[in-house]
Amino acid sequence: MEKLSHIQGTIVPIPVNDIDTDQIIPARFLKVTDKVGLGKAAFCDWRYGEDGETPNPDFILNKVEYQGAAVLVAGDNFGCGSSREHAPWALLGAGFKAVVSTDFADIFRNNALKNGLLPIAVDADTQQQLFSLAEEDPRAAVQINVETQTLTLPDGRKVSFPLDGFSKYCLLNGVDQLGYLLALDDEVREFEAKNPQRVVTTA
Repeated sequence: MEKLSHIQGTIVPIPVNDIDTDQIIPARFLKVTDKVGLGKAAFCDWRYGEDGETPNPDFILNKVEYQGAAVLVAGDNFGCGSSREHAPWALLGAGFKAVVSTDFADIFRNNALKNGLLPIAVDADTQQQLFSLAEEDPRAAVQINVETQTLTLPDGRKVSFPLDGFSKYCLLNGVDQLGYLLALDDEVREFEAKNPQRVVTTA
């Protein structure tokens, strides 16, 4: 997992509430175990025609002016539905580093953080301001500071967002949960050496 401390980039607005994981990455793609190429499948059923290949010109991710955006701004309750780690894989593969919404499904939030995708919960007014900014100017950019947990809007206004300490540590250091545990190998061995295995007996 890459280190994530700062994000600066343009935004893509998808003002739809209750976007579930099947809309983010349809279930037919779940049989793959490799993240490579999943970005093309993000929002597949909205992004392409019935043949699954012809781009839908009306879908925002296919519009030239929004290409290369790093931040997705979505409607309320983003990532609801079934649990699938493929959802953040697909969003990361599509080039997104952060998703902004008023709230996220807990499982999606956890999967996102474990894979280096930053879910940013903001108030409804900030969400609407971002929608308006992106629609008025597709090149409008925001700045995100993971260390200070702040989102800076184009007008300079800073908005704080919640982030638990462990997830922040992992993002800033570019480690997942397994990487964090492996980094403690020396401490674990030292503890085990000082605390010999004890046999527990039962009556």
